Amino acid sequence: MRFLPRLGLSAALAIAAFLGWRLLLRTRSRGGDLALKAEEGFTLTLDTFLHIQQLRKRRLRAFCRQAGKFTALPNSRDEKASLLPSLRVNTKLDLLYCQVPSTGVEEWHQLLEKLEEENVTLPVPLPYRRLHARETRLSEFNQTEVKAMLRSYTKVLFVRDPFHRLIATFLQGMGINPSFSSFVQEVLDSGMHNGSVAWKPLVGLCRPCLVQYDYVVMFGFLRQELGHLLRRAGLPVGSLLPELSDSQVQWTYRWLSEQMFSELSAQQKKQLSHFYRWDLAAFPFSSSFLSDHPSTAETGEK
Repeated sequence: MRFLPRLGLSAALAIAAFLGWRLLLRTRSRGGDLALKAEEGFTLTLDTFLHIQQLRKRRLRAFCRQAGKFTALPNSRDEKASLLPSLRVNTKLDLLYCQVPSTGVEEWHQLLEKLEEENVTLPVPLPYRRLHARETRLSEFNQTEVKAMLRSYTKVLFVRDPFHRLIATFLQGMGINPSFSSFVQEVLDSGMHNGSVAWKPLVGLCRPCLVQYDYVVMFGFLRQELGHLLRRAGLPVGSLLPELSDSQVQWTYRWLSEQMFSELSAQQKKQLSHFYRWDLAAFPFSSSFLSDHPSTAETGEK
């Protein structure tokens, strides 16, 4: 499978959609955030959801204290655009989120579009002047507006196993690489500063040490988590919440990871682990293939 073309991998993804997750249900979890409960009819109660959110945010705070990441908002628009490239706001629904491909944000966009089509508004008046603008980048607003948004908007961060993000990006045809191994080498060669938003680490794109996110949503549990999230934000859910297949895809990618990880050299595995070391430390990806390999100082964030 060393030089398996992207078309072949796409076909494998389709075939594995049923077989892969059934196989994985027979395996034991390696410390995942919610383990393997989604496919066992597990229902995420509100109390469990809030408890899990506290655990995730506690882990983030511990990471930020140890890593010493950015915690101050820059003054100029250019600095904000450079530091906060992926932050988006919806001023009608008072939502702020980090837009990173293949993390579940695409389904989030579909849901926001439905809410806007239904002309949904927040039921509780805000204690400040509402900003009326199309959904746009946070960096487009002035310092006073940005601070008001960071203080009062519901802030959502979507996260996913970084190795699964890489596989998704490769399957979607980002780049012209004939094999997954050559694609990974392109990612490593591009480094932190020249790489695509499709594969850069989430910590660098979403700045969770600067933005105090209210919710950290894990790919694989979107439907259940988003339902609780929106109800707590005062937005109606009901029939507006679309059918999401991320939980089944999660198991399929777990199966694909084993195959594609075997294509990589020992050096590439170590470099990838280092490249995503902040994400692996900040978020509960204990079952990631990259968590099993010590990193090297040859690649990573400066």
